Order: sequence, then structure tokens, then C-alpha cells
Amino acid sequence: MDVGNFLRELGLQQYEAAFRDNRIDVRVLPKLTAEDLKELGVTTVGDRRLLLEAIAALRKCLFVDVRRCIPRRRGA
Repeated sequence: MDVGNFLRELGLQQYEAAFRDNRIDVRVLPKLTAEDLKELGVTTVGDRRLLLEAIAALRKCLFVDVRRCIPRRRGA
């Protein structure tokens, strides 16, 4: 799974460079916390909540095909 694609599917592609620069990959992504997201520059509460919900859903899918677990933007 590509973390950039994960962010784009959520409509949060503006954070892609920060995740890449901080080496956030599929192994690290499920372990991120709200504090981690703040450190990555995710400053708005709404974006953090959306990411935390998507990360929680991803955790449930770790042993399943993760491509099927990528949340989609509303209306997409």
C-alpha cells in the first residue's frame, strides 16, 4: 500500500510530502497517534480526526487485503 495514495483517497494529499520526508510507510502508519500527526504538521482538528479514523480502520485490516481497506472520500 502506498501512503501517498492513502492520503489522496482521503483528500489529504497536502500532507504527502511531510509523511514521505518523515519516512511514514505502511509499517509506521497504523501506529501514528494524534501527537504524531501534530508533529507531521496536521494542524487542523478535522484533518487529524479523519486520519485517525482511517488509521483505526486500517489497523483492523492489517491481515486482510489492505487495498480494500483504504477509505474513500465522501462523494468519491
